[in-house]
Amino acid sequence: MNEGLMGFLPFIIIFVLFYFMLIRPQMKQAKEHRAMLDALKNGDEIMMGSGLLGKITKLNNNYALIEIANNVEIKIQKQNIQALLPKGTLKSI
Repeated sequence: MNEGLMGFLPFIIIFVLFYFMLIRPQMKQAKEHRAMLDALKNGDEIMMGSGLLGKITKLNNNYALIEIANNVEIKIQKQNIQALLPKGTLKSI
């Protein structure tokens, strides 16, 4: 029995390493992204995954209306919002 357990020991060690080095950090990052999306509100300045910057003008459960220039608005999925920018970022660019 001891030999059988010793045969699985490298696989167990590899799984533990994968968990702490890959799976756990990725789950933490996904949780932080969900929390950021839930905290969004009208007027927030955001950066999308494509690199576009804009200001949220309207939100619902799955979509956001983003103003990317004067009188230019686009509708995107909320999941495409990558980061919340500090207030005044768009004016300083």
